[in-house]
Amino acid sequence: MAQSGDNAHLYGIVDMGSNGIRFSITDTSPSTARIMPTVYQDRAGISLYDAQFSGGSGTRLPIPAEIVEEVVGRLIRFQGVCEDFQVPRGNVYVLATEATRTAPNSETFRARIKEQTGWEVRLLSKEDEGRIGALGISSSSRAVAGLAMDLGGGSTQITWVIAKDGVVTTCPKGSFSFPYGAAALSARLKQAKVAGKKAEKALREEMKENFQKAYEELEIPQSLIESSKAEGRFDLYLCGGGFRGWGYVLMKQAGVSPYPIPIINGFRARREDFHNTAAVLHEVSDSEKIFGVSKRRASQVPAVAALIDVLMDALPAITHIQFCQGGVREGFLFDKLPQEVRAQDPLLAATMQYAPPSSDDIKRLLLSALPKNASPIESSKPPSSLSPQFLAAISNILFAHSRVPRESRTAAALHSTTTGLLASTNSISHAERAMMALILAERWAGDLAPTEEAYQKNLMQCVSAQEAWWCQYLGRVAGLIGEVYPAGRVSETHWRVQVETEWDQVIKKKEKRDLLRLKVQWNRDTAATSGITEHWLWDRVEKVEKAGKKKSWVRAYGVRLDVVVC
Repeated sequence: MAQSGDNAHLYGIVDMGSNGIRFSITDTSPSTARIMPTVYQDRAGISLYDAQFSGGSGTRLPIPAEIVEEVVGRLIRFQGVCEDFQVPRGNVYVLATEATRTAPNSETFRARIKEQTGWEVRLLSKEDEGRIGALGISSSSRAVAGLAMDLGGGSTQITWVIAKDGVVTTCPKGSFSFPYGAAALSARLKQAKVAGKKAEKALREEMKENFQKAYEELEIPQSLIESSKAEGRFDLYLCGGGFRGWGYVLMKQAGVSPYPIPIINGFRARREDFHNTAAVLHEVSDSEKIFGVSKRRASQVPAVAALIDVLMDALPAITHIQFCQGGVREGFLFDKLPQEVRAQDPLLAATMQYAPPSSDDIKRLLLSALPKNASPIESSKPPSSLSPQFLAAISNILFAHSRVPRESRTAAALHSTTTGLLASTNSISHAERAMMALILAERWAGDLAPTEEAYQKNLMQCVSAQEAWWCQYLGRVAGLIGEVYPAGRVSETHWRVQVETEWDQVIKKKEKRDLLRLKVQWNRDTAATSGITEHWLWDRVEKVEKAGKKKSWVRAYGVRLDVVVC
């Protein structure tokens, strides 16, 4: 939370959507602005869409007076919260979307809010709603390139978005908006079902035709099409409550059970899993309660299933889907950030506050533990996900759990990316969360309770076998570095340990096998003053070497290690 004197960086946002009203206060202080930390959030389960169709006739009615007063009451409550947090009055924004925009008594409704709170309601046009939604999606990841959709209660928007180096580009025409929100589509499907199969078919054909036409008129940049072909994938980024509910069901159905990451942002699905609507519908009907899916969301799943069926039929190029937490709040604030801030790596921005004195030197040591020369066997090389930027973030957070009691330190590190230090960071993928947690757990190398061991195994299932093994190896190297430099302070002139690695091959049973040789060079003069003896060093080096033993391999994947102390 921002401290006294930093209040100018606090922003209060009211997102008046169709299915609910969200209240939040966000800290955009320069050091962590890229990840836009939320210091307060609340939600009112007031459906402005349902309020206008409560008569059952299917005709839109004015928002009832009692609902207007309920909304006003919640806004007055939030006004008090903003005063408690000392949010500058000019930093509070009330943003309204489809349900408020199209309400028959929209003007009267907004005037009542202005009268009681003094706040102007900013109506977002269809185009603005789509653009801000795309910006929210851009805030949810370090880089974005593909189609973007936002599914609200009354409408859904589609556009394309490319976000790179802090520059966010979307379709110059804005987004295409259709009245196929989760609540609106539920009502139309119900009406069509009563009318008969012809009406249901006609609705689906209407939707398909609209999305196909929108896809053509979006005029997707040739650069995006070519890069997608080169990579063999075309991404669809999703935000909005209806899509998030679908994502939570997919998480429950994942091959990892129970799924260990209770965060929707950064969850990815393949086309075939995303489009398996029959399996999702069965899961919802068969389950009494699904994490992240309210009763209201569950009731809308059939409508979302119909939408997804149409989408996958109309957009055959889509291969991968990513779910995003970012929405109106995130997009509105992300739009206010300078380009240089938007260009920051979110994982680095999130971990910088925990960085030790010599984080750059720690990063250099970790990078030295990864071989630079080409591997004799392609599958043995480190995964590209262990990038210099990722290792810089690891270096930043490597000592963050030093103050945790020894018996719970490893468990705290293991949970740091889901319920600990980085739980509120909504800009990192599930794979990054899992990999960072696995490395940090190995870094502290303490005992884990049986439940924590099961959790660790589930995290391993969230990444490839290759990534899981290299995280284990790198985590043990990080443990060695942490013990040699317990304060995270490395002196260039009085260094204690250096490491380097190279690939080699050995012949065993007349077969060539890859071997990773790790050389640990220690400075006897400076190390001795710190109580580091050769025996002490070997004791810790052996833990690293054991990662190369077959019993430490992950799902039959591993690399043989030869560790040399010199």
